[in-house]
Amino acid sequence: MNTAKIYIVYYSLYGHVETMAREAQRGANSVQGVEATLWQVPETLSKRVLEKMKAPTRANDVAEIRPEQLLEADGFLFGFPSRFGMMAAQCKAFFDATHEIWASQALAGKPAGIFWSTGFHGGGQELTAFTAITQLAHHGMLYVPLGYTFGEGMLEMDEMKGGSSYGAGTFAGDGSRQPSELELQQAFHQGKYVAEISKKLKNHSLSA
Repeated sequence: MNTAKIYIVYYSLYGHVETMAREAQRGANSVQGVEATLWQVPETLSKRVLEKMKAPTRANDVAEIRPEQLLEADGFLFGFPSRFGMMAAQCKAFFDATHEIWASQALAGKPAGIFWSTGFHGGGQELTAFTAITQLAHHGMLYVPLGYTFGEGMLEMDEMKGGSSYGAGTFAGDGSRQPSELELQQAFHQGKYVAEISKKLKNHSLSA
């Protein structure tokens, strides 16, 4: 049986999305016959600006991805922080750079999920996800929402928890809050869920 390759492609300025991405990777890699790898989208801000924003150094164990590398994957999870209710400009710039792939529709039919981080409740927990779907739709990718497959964790009311039926999410607050255990469990579940679907689709296409 061929291994299903899952690419978890993310942008993380202060580390919240990266933490979620690593947990999603763990979830995806828990599925037999799946290999999940992390990729960062290229930074568009200058080093000077990043220093003024007190942004930590990017993870040196995660390579930057080029648009053409998307063709190698069987499924995706895209993660990003919210900026005014939409994905960060770095992620939008990356998708803008996939024009040639879009023209050939080479990603059509490949499953993809999304996850995110926002500052607070009104920061776009659902709007960020909803607007990001347009990127997947233009490529013809199969959007895989989380639904309510996370079970009781989706209905938690006793503690603050990001995410929705669109995908896993976390709240960063003023930046000091880190993803909670429940949010990380949701990210793990999403990674596993998307991996299982990607594996099924790959095996079906091979047997067709």
